[in-house]
Amino acid sequence: MLVRQVFAGLFLPAPERSRIAPTGGGGRADLAIEDPRLSDRVQKFPESVIREMTRIAALHDAVNLSQGYPDFDPPRELTEAAKRALDGGYNQYSITWGARELRDAIARRAKAFNGIDADPETNLVVTCGATEAMMAAMLSLINPGDEAVIFEPFYENYGPDAIVSGARPRYVRMEWPDWTVDEEELKAAFTDRTKVLILNTPNNPTGKVFGRPELKLIADLCTDHNAVAVTDEIYEHIVFDGAKHVSLAAIGDMSNRTITINGLSKTYSATGWRIGWAIAPKTLAHAMRRTHDFLTVGAPHPLQIAAAVALGLPEAYYRDLASMYQKKRDLFVRGLQDAGLDCHPPKGAYYVMANFGRFPFEDDWSFAMHLVERLRVAVVPGGSFYGDPKDGRRFVRFMFSKRDETLTEAIRRLRGLRDVR
Repeated sequence: MLVRQVFAGLFLPAPERSRIAPTGGGGRADLAIEDPRLSDRVQKFPESVIREMTRIAALHDAVNLSQGYPDFDPPRELTEAAKRALDGGYNQYSITWGARELRDAIARRAKAFNGIDADPETNLVVTCGATEAMMAAMLSLINPGDEAVIFEPFYENYGPDAIVSGARPRYVRMEWPDWTVDEEELKAAFTDRTKVLILNTPNNPTGKVFGRPELKLIADLCTDHNAVAVTDEIYEHIVFDGAKHVSLAAIGDMSNRTITINGLSKTYSATGWRIGWAIAPKTLAHAMRRTHDFLTVGAPHPLQIAAAVALGLPEAYYRDLASMYQKKRDLFVRGLQDAGLDCHPPKGAYYVMANFGRFPFEDDWSFAMHLVERLRVAVVPGGSFYGDPKDGRRFVRFMFSKRDETLTEAIRRLRGLRDVR
């Protein structure tokens, strides 16, 4: 499996527990794209394993529980607004950093829900999805050799983002099964070269929701080391069991050193629209605007206009969204446990990291390929979310942003694990 070989060489850890990953990563000889005409950086990371599993799922007619997109439509208010925008003269470029209607809507929502004050003219940049916002943030902040503190397991894009921007990742482990963070290990990850901390809450892939005490510790460390926090909060409305999402920018004076990233994809079930945004202090926002301008010029104008409508939906929409996903979570986690997998209900987002250690498979890839080829259920190998893939070799990630009928069928197929000895 080429993808497995490529990814395994991505971030080779140093022997020390702080595990500084070299920007080079190693393993370039395994890359199918090796070519002396190519830049070093593009040969140091593979294609996305998540997206590769979607392609493998299609080959086997599998239920795709790998890539994080729903199999149901966005709210009607959103799609109807997009149709009106297409007929309403919004088919040319918007202002590069975002249509004013959308920036106004983002600022209102950020104030009401997140407690973040944002001036639409100076603190906001609209991007082509939260993915571009993260890349623009890293390119705007990092000089070669700067260090980035990253909690692991992490969303797989953060690794290539670090490589492209020139950062040296320092990974801080969230420990199975409840994904706790050791305070001393977090403190030790900060050095005089720390430039950025990347925080994803609610977290993909673990479902961890960082609480206020943890956020306060992070805020203190960023302040003490003059580091910028880049927070990916795209699952902010998908939280369970009474958990509350808290934005790091709302802690103390962290608004002065936090880039808050969000987007339309997850809350409004519109992952293909690629509308994201970042809220940042003026100087950082302006740097991101320049970076964004030369990366993509601008996000789709008519979809920005529709996004402004989505951000004005009533509070009942967000309550219903969380309730819907909690029911899906409960249904799906019961099904995974019944199939013999060791997993715990996530506190947020729509992913489950499952430990398959009781089954006789060599590693995460052999287990994932058994699921997709034999049981026709596609998942993501756990090593994709670790600096050293071996650290995730007993895990796979499932996603449950699917219709109940889809989840029920996946559970039915996964019962085939009972026959594995």
